[in-house]
Amino acid sequence: MESGGNDLLSELLRPLRLTGVFDSLWTVRAPWAIEGDSEQSCAILHYMVEGDCWISTSDCAPIQLHQGDLAVFPTGTAHRLSDLPGRQGVPLRAVLPEREPGTSGVLVVEGTGERSRILCAGLHYDATAATSLYRALPWSLVLDRTQVDKEPLLRDTLASLAAAERRGEPGSQLVTLRAFEMAFVLALRPLLRELSDNPAVLPALRHPGISRALIIVSTRFSEPWTIEALAREVGMSRSAFTATFRELVGEAPARHLTGRRMQEAARLLTETAVPQAAVPPRVGYQSAVGFHLAFRKWFGTTPGEYRGNWPVHKRDRQDVH
Repeated sequence: MESGGNDLLSELLRPLRLTGVFDSLWTVRAPWAIEGDSEQSCAILHYMVEGDCWISTSDCAPIQLHQGDLAVFPTGTAHRLSDLPGRQGVPLRAVLPEREPGTSGVLVVEGTGERSRILCAGLHYDATAATSLYRALPWSLVLDRTQVDKEPLLRDTLASLAAAERRGEPGSQLVTLRAFEMAFVLALRPLLRELSDNPAVLPALRHPGISRALIIVSTRFSEPWTIEALAREVGMSRSAFTATFRELVGEAPARHLTGRRMQEAARLLTETAVPQAAVPPRVGYQSAVGFHLAFRKWFGTTPGEYRGNWPVHKRDRQDVH
């Protein structure tokens, strides 16, 4: 894969930071089937600790997972887990009604058949960090056991998270959040590397001009870009650039640029102690008024209100790049 593709994958992953996790350990014996809900701003992870299961959705062929396999659902698409495909399931909310971020649960389904154990997690992330490329990912991504074993840090992290004895220890909530965050990125990295070689899945990664533009927007958003300047920078005419960008990325380049700037503005306001007045030029706005209007249009609130609604203890005392 070209180095530009590697850079783009890095930038796609960089903003993804989890805000909360609900995880649960399932011990199930056939026959069983659980219907998961669609989750907003939440990725889903299933790791087969023991045994097998089938994952299915209404629009795609069922996927079988074996011991050691990991399935990731980047955008929280509703799906069913079962011992056999096509089995009628019970809603997840009926067997795990309380699934608040920061908590853990245990699910046991008694039966007479084969036993499976599954580590499941709902990984809540800041919706503003989900780029259009991220939202365009397939509904499910699977790493089989061999692929997981090629990522020792991922394998060992998953094994640790699946260990029941970690629960209830001091500081376990924060440790669990960060461990799942690391597992999430470690899983996405090889999956996205494979996807980048498939133009049918993420064609923007394979187009030299658009992939370069995406890297520019992701890393140089503070510069005073116009669409004309961005098109020139990647060696395309304005009309061809705009049309191709919209086709491959799913949104206009101007909106994509604004989204990246707003993403960084939100990070500065909530994760750092950078003065509010210093935020506009750091995200590409020479006018404080222009930034204020753009921010309010994007988030439905002012920068000051946005920062004020974020717990002070969650902000770093200094800017962290």
